[in-house]
Amino acid sequence: MQAQSAGDSSFASSNAERKNALVVAAYCATFLKAEMLHVYRQIDSLKRYRAVVVARKVENEERFPFSPIVIHSKSWDHELRRFLNRNLFKRPNFLSPAEARRLVSLLEGLSPDVVHIYFGNVATYLLPFLRINQLPTIISFHGADVRVNLDSDQWRDAMAETLHRATLILARSESIARTVAELGAAPDKVRIQRTGIPLCYLHYILREPPSDGAWRILQACRLIEKKGLKTTLSAFAIFLKNYPNARLVIAGEGPMLDGLQTIVSTLGISRSVDFTGFLDQSALREQYADSHIFVHPSETPPDGNVEGIPNSLLEAMATGLPVVSTRHGGIPEAVEDNESGFLVEERDADGVARALLNLARDRELYEKMSKKAAEAVSDKFNIRSQIPLLESHYDEAMRRYHKRDS
Repeated sequence: MQAQSAGDSSFASSNAERKNALVVAAYCATFLKAEMLHVYRQIDSLKRYRAVVVARKVENEERFPFSPIVIHSKSWDHELRRFLNRNLFKRPNFLSPAEARRLVSLLEGLSPDVVHIYFGNVATYLLPFLRINQLPTIISFHGADVRVNLDSDQWRDAMAETLHRATLILARSESIARTVAELGAAPDKVRIQRTGIPLCYLHYILREPPSDGAWRILQACRLIEKKGLKTTLSAFAIFLKNYPNARLVIAGEGPMLDGLQTIVSTLGISRSVDFTGFLDQSALREQYADSHIFVHPSETPPDGNVEGIPNSLLEAMATGLPVVSTRHGGIPEAVEDNESGFLVEERDADGVARALLNLARDRELYEKMSKKAAEAVSDKFNIRSQIPLLESHYDEAMRRYHKRDS
């Protein structure tokens, strides 16, 4: 079966066309969860390398078709060990020695030139494999994986050893790179690898404020706490008092849906808020085209789960949507405050509302931010520049590894 794209990866070439290329074994515990389009874009868009995916399980096959995928099977006692370690012993759960040896054997059969592990917490789980691994290995951190379970001394020690054993470490943003360094990564091993956005599918649209005040505000994300959706609703309720014809569209699915709908009802804005559920890329692009402002007030939840740079925010900016967001994670690396959008503090609903109102009341500012948003993504996040950079990291990992052994 030939690798196919998820509707937006014309930059990719098929594995058949890359049969003589170098090989990267991309390890994904799950290939792929719905929110991992950015990972699919990286794997499916390689040019000089041919990817082979190694996964524990496969999900969303129609959304993310790819071949070959090789299953790294679990030991019979996997779930029992996981339960005991998490609930009884309160310690990290790792690959068993047998599973680690099986992964080494599996990779020997695939003969990759380099291994790329998604994500940091998965790499820590694979620590027993890393201890016996004989291949150059890259670990990439994307956001949520950078602080998972770090309240545990055992887990922090395991993370430090994982970082030590990696040949190179890729961070999706400068903020993640700083955190990885704080956790013990050697600075000379850390590289910035930004999310690649396929601009051939995300065309810039010249934006104009609606003449009738019917502002259409969009947020697209998983419905989870760190996305700041409660802040979005409170801010929109304020904005609606000034622009009663406005609408808020929230695109995505997740565990907070019922609670958010309750908040909408309590605020008395039900007639002006739409929850679309999950949208595929084609439908999401339609939402970008039909909207006037993109809002994404990310916040740090109690578990410390920090954003890298949200994909939907970059995609919206690429189409010329001015952004209202927060000083959170890697977002300030994409959104320049007062230039390509507005940044406010986390959980500041009044600040988000003021930013929305400023955009609505100042046509010149609105049109300037629209153009600047698209330019920012084109300059720093174009997949056509990010994929060659990723492949250069693979090259460097091989050089570093073999130099160490020479």
